[in-house]
Amino acid sequence: MSILSELFRDVASLFFPTRCAVCGQALEPGERTVCTLCRATAPLTGFWREADNPVVRKCWGLVPVEQASAFLYFVHASGWRELIHGFKYRGAWRTAREMGEWYGRYLRESGLYDDVECVVPLPLHPFKRCRRGYNQSEYIAEGIARQLGVGVERRSVYRRRNTESQALKSRHERAGNVEGAFAVRHAERLAGRHVLLVDDVMTTGSTLLSCAAEMLRVVPDCRISLAALAVSQRELGIKG
Repeated sequence: MSILSELFRDVASLFFPTRCAVCGQALEPGERTVCTLCRATAPLTGFWREADNPVVRKCWGLVPVEQASAFLYFVHASGWRELIHGFKYRGAWRTAREMGEWYGRYLRESGLYDDVECVVPLPLHPFKRCRRGYNQSEYIAEGIARQLGVGVERRSVYRRRNTESQALKSRHERAGNVEGAFAVRHAERLAGRHVLLVDDVMTTGSTLLSCAAEMLRVVPDCRISLAALAVSQRELGIKG
């Protein structure tokens, strides 16, 4: 970086400081997206270290998965909720990618995901993608894939139905809402491979499991693992 570029950056940070996506405090030099204090106190699940964890158990009897984990607990009325809403609804896609890289480092270090061969982001319907301008799960997937040293497969799975928001629906309604919502094309790109399917927030798990089930129906010789950036403690039966 040139001296002039460094000077411009320093002046810009003086008048327009980059702020932590969780607490809103100005980031110190060397900090990215989330400040050191918020990283140290993040509500991490630790599930990526465990072959048997609550996310894996949520899949039992529904979809056979190789591994499954989530990075953070989704904490209502917290800065972490604001971070997630920032990249879901307010265009902060760089935050999604940075969080994916953070998660990806832990997945790599755990050793449980060493044989993952590609990462598939949970797709958005074209209408929602056009309205939002991007798919946040793709950026999370990019960050994870970069750390695992594999590629992102964006075109093999798509949403054929524009489903309603899952946010205010019951468990039963969520499952019905995403039934038949996903489809697979270019099945040969997934055949025989270990695929990591990535989403931003896992609540009941209906969306991820519906997509995974369709992938296995069309490509029965692929193996699937799941990774969600955040998960609901309540849905996992874990008391806060």
